[in-house]
Amino acid sequence: MIFNEQLIAKYNQPAPRYTSYPPANYFQDTLSSEGFMELVEASNSAEPRNISLYFHIPYCRKRCFYCGCNAYSMARPDETKSYTDSLIQEFRLTAEHLDKQRPISQVHFGGGTPNALPIDLLRHIMEAVSQYFSYTTDAEIAIECNPAYLDASYIEGLAQLGFNRFSLGIQDLNEKVLQAVNRTPSKLPLPELMQNIRNTIPAATINLDFIYGLPLQNPTGFSKTIDRALSLRPDRMVTFSYAHMPSIFKAQQLLEEKGLPSPSDKLSMFQNAFEQITAQGYRAIGFDHFALENDELSQAQKAHQLHRNFQGYCTRKTTGQVYAFGVSGISQLENGYIQNSKSIAEYQAALAKGEFKVEKAHRMTPTQKIVREAINELMCNFRIDFEQLDQRLHQPLGTVKNTLVLNLQVLDAFALDGILDYTPQSISMNPEGILFIRNVAAAIDPLMKNNIHAFSKTV
Repeated sequence: MIFNEQLIAKYNQPAPRYTSYPPANYFQDTLSSEGFMELVEASNSAEPRNISLYFHIPYCRKRCFYCGCNAYSMARPDETKSYTDSLIQEFRLTAEHLDKQRPISQVHFGGGTPNALPIDLLRHIMEAVSQYFSYTTDAEIAIECNPAYLDASYIEGLAQLGFNRFSLGIQDLNEKVLQAVNRTPSKLPLPELMQNIRNTIPAATINLDFIYGLPLQNPTGFSKTIDRALSLRPDRMVTFSYAHMPSIFKAQQLLEEKGLPSPSDKLSMFQNAFEQITAQGYRAIGFDHFALENDELSQAQKAHQLHRNFQGYCTRKTTGQVYAFGVSGISQLENGYIQNSKSIAEYQAALAKGEFKVEKAHRMTPTQKIVREAINELMCNFRIDFEQLDQRLHQPLGTVKNTLVLNLQVLDAFALDGILDYTPQSISMNPEGILFIRNVAAAIDPLMKNNIHAFSKTV
C-alpha cells in the first residue's frame, strides 16, 4: 500500500466504520419481548442457516484507561456467578425459539475480559449450548483474552471446552506504555504463552491485537513491538487505531494528561506496521487485519468469499446469523438487529421476569439488505460485481446498481486519484486505495445522502 499524504489529507473525512449496516447509530426502535422473538423465529427461515453465538462478559479485573467497551470492574464471585446464570437463562429462552437442526459454526466470548471469569463459569455456558445444538465440523470457538490473566492451567481448561481461536490483547510490548494506560503486562512471556497454546491446542488460531496512538508510543518503539510479534509468527495480527473520545469515555481524559502521539506519528505507526507485516508474508484483510497467506481468511479473500459479522472477519462457509447474549450484546439477524440493555441491573431484572430488555433495535428494509450485502462485499473482498451480486441475492439484473448511489462524477474522482477502477460491471479497489475504502462505501451508501449522524475519520 502506498501512503500518499495528499490523498490522506483529502479523504480523511468522517464516515461509518461499516461493521454493520446500517451503522449502529441508526438503530432506534425498541422491541417488546414478543417483537424480539418474532425476529428470532423469522431467522429460522433465513440465510445463513448457521448459528453464531456471542457471549458478552463485561467484567475486568483492571480497567484500561483507553477502553471504549461496555465494561465493569470485577464483581464479587456471587455476582459474576449470578451474571453467568443470567447469560444461560437468556440463551435458553432464545434457544427455545430456534430450529435445533441448525448447526453452530461460531461461538465468541468478548468483553470486558472473558478470561477474568473462572473456567468453571465458562464451562457452565458451553454445557448449556451443547444441550441444544450441535456444531459444524469446522466450528470456530473463540475467546478474547487479556494475557495478564492467562496461564497454562487456564489454557488447558479452555482446550477441554473446545476453544480453538485466541485473540490476545497485547496492545503494546513496551511495559511503560502499558503502565501509562493502566494495563497489566502478560503473566507469561509472550513466546512462552503462545507456545503453550500451540502445544495444548495444535490446531488453534492465534490473533495478536495491538493499538497504536497511545501515550508514550512513537513510530520507532511501535515498530520494535511489531517486529517482536512477527518473530513469533502468529496466525493473524490486528493493528487497531486508538479512538480518543474523552467526552464519552471519561477515563480517556487521563491519557491526555500523559500526552498522545501527534497525528503524523500515529499515521507513521500504522504505515510502518502495515509495511512490516505485509513484508513478512501476511495478507491485508481490510486495512487493519492481517493473516498468513495459508490462513482461511486469506484464502477466502482470494476467492472473493470473505465475510464479516460482529464476530469479526470470517468466511462465507463459517458465518452465521449472530445471536448475542449479555449486556450490550447485539444480535445480527437477517431481518434486523437487536441490542440488549447496557445495564447489568436492567438486564437481570428483565430476565428475572422471563423477559428481554432491549436497548435499541432495527428492522431491515429490502433496500437496506441489498446495500448491506454490497458494502460488505466491498469492505471484505475489495470489489462489487453487480451481476454476480444480483444473482446471489436472487434479484433481477440491475437491482444492485439501481439501489446504490453511483454518482459518476464521484466515482471518476476516486478513479483519477487511483483509489478504484469503475466499469458498468463492477467497482474494484486498487491496492493504493484500500486506505480509503470507507470513503468509497459512504459515497455509494443511500443513507449518507442525508446523513445527520457523527462518525470517526477514515484514516
